[in-house]
Amino acid sequence: MTELVVEITRENAQRMLIEESHKRAVLIDFWADWCSPCKMLLPILDKLVREHGGQVMLAKVDCDQLQPIAQQFGVRSLPTVILMKDGQPVDGFVGAQPESAVREMLERHLPKPWDDAIGRALEMLAAGDVAGALPLARSAYEESGQRADIAKVYADVLIEANRLDDAQLVLDSIPMVDQDTDYERLIAELQLKRQAADTPEIQSLLQARERNPDDMDIGYQLAVQYSQSGRAREALEILMEILRRNREFRDGEARRTLLDIVRALGKGDPLAAEYQRKLFALMY
Repeated sequence: MTELVVEITRENAQRMLIEESHKRAVLIDFWADWCSPCKMLLPILDKLVREHGGQVMLAKVDCDQLQPIAQQFGVRSLPTVILMKDGQPVDGFVGAQPESAVREMLERHLPKPWDDAIGRALEMLAAGDVAGALPLARSAYEESGQRADIAKVYADVLIEANRLDDAQLVLDSIPMVDQDTDYERLIAELQLKRQAADTPEIQSLLQARERNPDDMDIGYQLAVQYSQSGRAREALEILMEILRRNREFRDGEARRTLLDIVRALGKGDPLAAEYQRKLFALMY
């Protein structure tokens, strides 16, 4: 079991303060029994370390017992807190601090909840596993509050998955200040994919639909072509239009095709959930 709080001794100091910091962050609390602010701070440190579930360890150094260690770290007043990573101090503070300030310091240096998901998504994308990368990138995008850097990765995956309309929505949400060269590359890739997705069959059906906008058979064929080209949103919207006009179009074929597309998108996909709700509302 991973230790969260450790009492430092002369015997374990090297291992727990230096070696352990190469595996995870170590929050060193320099304290003494006579120090009232130390006693106020300790419950805050303990609580935050436990909240982060093993990403950081709290190492308690009793300065009355371990003065040489305190001197080695340059401690001059108590409480002093130092955050160690990879054998080096990276942050810290002197004196009792409110929980919000300690939390902010930790969050600057600890892995974010979405870091693992986006890392695995990038690995899968590089390996050509777009279907595996998509839910991971979507999860990271949502958990990060739609951060711009995560949004670009998510858009990249959506483009590779031929989810072009969804990629456009994600790219449109990126603030202008974050529209860098990566953003411009994604916009260019999106346009190229759109051009490639306009197959001769789709172009022909679009022309036929312009001439006969009420012809549901043409609309259905266009929806099938869109689906085969990875343009799921466009396919689903046409199928919903057909079902609003005729719920039993082609003896239920339009409904079955819509459900097939939804199933292919996978569980948890927001586009699938959106059209499941729309179909349910229409049918029931």
